[in-house]
Amino acid sequence: MNTTVTQDLSLFYLISSASLPVQLVMLLLLIASLLSWWFIFRKMFAIRLAIKQSDEFENTFWRGVDLNALYQRAAGAREMAGSMERIFEAGFREFTKHQAGMDIGAMMDSTRGAMRAAYQREMDRLESHLSFLATVGSVSPYVGLFGTVWGIMNSFRELSNLTQATIAHVAPGIAEALIATAMGLFAAIPAVIAYNRYASDTSQLATRYESFMEELSNVLQRRAAKL
Repeated sequence: MNTTVTQDLSLFYLISSASLPVQLVMLLLLIASLLSWWFIFRKMFAIRLAIKQSDEFENTFWRGVDLNALYQRAAGAREMAGSMERIFEAGFREFTKHQAGMDIGAMMDSTRGAMRAAYQREMDRLESHLSFLATVGSVSPYVGLFGTVWGIMNSFRELSNLTQATIAHVAPGIAEALIATAMGLFAAIPAVIAYNRYASDTSQLATRYESFMEELSNVLQRRAAKL
């Protein structure tokens, strides 16, 4: 008897014997969980790389390297450059388009506009797929709860056809329903943790980029005053 109960309540049996709506909920949650883990690892490596490249470029920039040489290096390896380097490249390219004797205010406004556009592109790239993690984290528990409610409803419907109900009749239906809740939490918890961590990291990077843009603007403005 004990062997039969254990077999009937095994995870594989409960999932395979669940009703179609509950199985669809489980499948949806499994897909959401796999996708969120894929984006979690991709975003982890992307943010680590962005931080490393920003550190390296800032160190090079503040060592007093010639800006023209730095620009040529950034323009020549644009696909491999980091976000901060691309912001610098966009701003310096716009700055070099202007002739000596032009109004410094107009020149700097144009340069800041180019850097701001590059900054926005880089932030869009860094923040990509964060909204998916937020959605999985907020919606998955409710999707799992829907599967749980549906499974419990089926259990009570089956009980209505029995003259004498025991825990053995109720346990499989409730167990399969609770699996949906567990899968919802399994999908949601890592997604929420990753979203909060990566949102904080991208916010810190955004602050660094904005500070660099202001510092670069000051450097270029002093350079323009000497033209």
